[in-house]
Amino acid sequence: MQEMNVNDMSSHLAGELLKEKRADRRWRNIRFAAWFLLIAVIVFKLLSPGSTSVPRTGKSGYVALMRLDGMIAPDREFSSDTVVPMLRKAFADKHAKGVVIDINSPGGTPVQAAIIHDAVLYYKKKYNKKVIIVGEDMLTSGAYYVAVAADKIYVNPNTITGSVGVIMKGFGFVDLIKKLGIERRVYISGADKDRLDPFMPQTDADVKKIRDVMGEVQANFAMAVVEGRKGKLHGTPEELFTGDFWSGQTAKKLGLVDETGNLIDAIQTEFKTTEYKEYGGTPSFIKMISGQFTSSLDAMFYTYL
Repeated sequence: MQEMNVNDMSSHLAGELLKEKRADRRWRNIRFAAWFLLIAVIVFKLLSPGSTSVPRTGKSGYVALMRLDGMIAPDREFSSDTVVPMLRKAFADKHAKGVVIDINSPGGTPVQAAIIHDAVLYYKKKYNKKVIIVGEDMLTSGAYYVAVAADKIYVNPNTITGSVGVIMKGFGFVDLIKKLGIERRVYISGADKDRLDPFMPQTDADVKKIRDVMGEVQANFAMAVVEGRKGKLHGTPEELFTGDFWSGQTAKKLGLVDETGNLIDAIQTEFKTTEYKEYGGTPSFIKMISGQFTSSLDAMFYTYL
């Protein structure tokens, strides 16, 4: 009888312990799900596009503000797929006195820059609104291509500005593959299909082809600058369109920009207000994490301005 009671008690304790562990596991799962849901909501809110700040009401009104940062390339924050819808919303804001685009970018692919440039021109005409672009640390190459679509360009005296040119980068591994004793097999249809293959020697025809294509892209870029800065440029094409860059204060002397000043200076001077409603944009810490990793990859795989 004594032994039976001990066994019953042991079974009872084991059952209670099992129930306690199950309950503890259930609450851990509930807490994990709750934290996961909370983090997911926060990330969704942070990454959701659209208006991110609401201006204070006042007689001075407000402007629609966009901030564009990083390399201009497909599937990036500064790409036509992301920026053009934001432009449409900013220009369509009937209460905004104008549109201000704050840019901090070294440039990017010519196609993406051209699409955004043309979209600014289109919406500017459609909604009849003044557009001001403000350059921060960098307003070069493709970013400057976008900027010349504005009515006025502001930069800080120290903003790196200009770089009207095209660059294409690559690598050659001809000697390396020989040293490794690797036989590479490529089958093509079309004599030039394997042009720019990094495992084949570069020919004079390759160099000529690259220069011809880049020359056409450069000419389109220069034409956009001449049209956008009509009557404002003080330098010759030989001086301005070499791909060189300048400080903001020198860029003003050359007519590449209109004024020196920062974002609030531009808003206040051009629209007589300091209020703005911000469209789009990604929190800076997310940009820092993603931008540092992707910019170097973009530079390796794209021909860019």
